[in-house]
Amino acid sequence: MRLSAILPIVICCLLSGTAAAQSPAAPATAAAATAPAAADDFHSLDQDVQALKQQVLELNRDLFVLQEDLLFPANTQVAVFLSVDVGTFFSLDTVKLTIDGSQVASYLYTPREAEALLKGGVQRFYIGNLKTGEHEVVAVFTGKGTHNRDYRQGTSLKLDKGIGAKFVELKISDLQRKQQPEFLVRVWE
Repeated sequence: MRLSAILPIVICCLLSGTAAAQSPAAPATAAAATAPAAADDFHSLDQDVQALKQQVLELNRDLFVLQEDLLFPANTQVAVFLSVDVGTFFSLDTVKLTIDGSQVASYLYTPREAEALLKGGVQRFYIGNLKTGEHEVVAVFTGKGTHNRDYRQGTSLKLDKGIGAKFVELKISDLQRKQQPEFLVRVWE
């Protein structure tokens, strides 16, 4: 045998003791000594992973806020919300939103979503940018009216956009005295 082939074996034996001096229990005690160290390493690694996950979540939140600020600056921002009050005379199916003659949003509601709105939910329907000045906001509501008939109604609002964010509400409510739904578009102050 060559010396270069034997040298690593000899070095290994010198470092760990001779093979003849090691008892069968020696590997077990060595493994038992490394088990707590491995468990501590695993626990430390788990804590590092959890801390990294938390940092990623915080970074994601910060990036979302930054994206919102960059895409929709407060001085040009317009946000449109939809709410439903009562809903006895109208069952919501779709809403289409037009600003200055261009359709900017539309939504087809599932029965579950329509029910959530009836229970007091408010949907952020649209968010975008508008220049300062006067704009026309038109909302068209489609659904089922009284006696399960198809119903389509539109409403509009002249919006004077100044500096700062504008918040617009599309509201569906019941007119008891007329036995029909009422559709409103109003600016939140």
